[in-house]
Amino acid sequence: MELAFIPSPAHGVVHLGPIPLRGYAFCIIIGVFVAVWYGNKRWLARGGRAGTVADISVWAVPFGLIGGRLYHVITDYELYFTDGKDWVDAFKVWQGGLGIWGAIAMGALGAWIGCRRRGIALPAYADAIAPGIAFAQAIGRWGNWFNQELYGGPTTLPWGLKIDAAHRPDNTPDLATYHPTFLYESLWCVGVALLVIWADRRFKLGHGRAFALYVAAYTVGRAWIEHMRVDYAHRILGMRLNDWTAIVVFVAAVAYLVLSARLRPGREAEVEPVADSVPAQTAEDGTDAPAEADGTAGELAQAPAADSVSGSPGDAVEPSDDEPEPADEPSKAAAGPASGPAAT
Repeated sequence: MELAFIPSPAHGVVHLGPIPLRGYAFCIIIGVFVAVWYGNKRWLARGGRAGTVADISVWAVPFGLIGGRLYHVITDYELYFTDGKDWVDAFKVWQGGLGIWGAIAMGALGAWIGCRRRGIALPAYADAIAPGIAFAQAIGRWGNWFNQELYGGPTTLPWGLKIDAAHRPDNTPDLATYHPTFLYESLWCVGVALLVIWADRRFKLGHGRAFALYVAAYTVGRAWIEHMRVDYAHRILGMRLNDWTAIVVFVAAVAYLVLSARLRPGREAEVEPVADSVPAQTAEDGTDAPAEADGTAGELAQAPAADSVSGSPGDAVEPSDDEPEPADEPSKAAAGPASGPAAT
């Protein structure tokens, strides 16, 4: 009998009346909020504007969820489209099954769309959000704990994860504790996030290199953790499919790091375009005052009056019949700013 182990939740869902509250879904949602919150802090530190990360995430998050689910369903199609299986289960995301490779790929596509709409370079956005994604993964992995899934082989270590009989592998029905690979990956992702934060501060990473470092570091941990798992997976040359995916993605990330550092060293001087004009200021009475682009409002108001005077102060000016009556001058001065450039 094991003297110490990590217990599994008795239930992965709690019902609030007719509404099911699922632990897996909560972990995903909390992870998304953390990624957006921390990504916004990093974006502001780089000179971006508040709200930009959230606006782009409106595109990136749905694309990422769809991509993650598609990758899982395609690579484990026999769970949904073989005899005795119900294809409707492919849409039940709350039961688990989000492939990080598909989530990152499709999420990047959604982020690219959002960045184009804002006139922002995708690599700069990716650098800002990279550590937040790692933190989100660390939180999201706890969803596997609620579902009692994706664990490793049997172990008697004190941090072994106790799995209920209904969720144990068919070949080890009498063994209760297994390696908590969800915990290993969660801790690894926290380490990856801290590594990216440190390296970004130390080396001033830019042009997508912080994101590439996150990808490379994550794949290293994912490869050995994936090798420990005992759930079913397709194998190529004796290795799990996700191991091969991790190797390919690692090589691509390292290659990008090297080439980017040579072709575009340093960090972006500007991550978000500055507005063409200064927003309208609010006067003390609550009305919108005209923006001051190249000078003060008072200088603009005085410009027409200055243009109507010629010669030196001591010169006398002969009156002309074509000149307006003196009573008209104040109205002209008052109307001066209205003819200037409009603020946007």
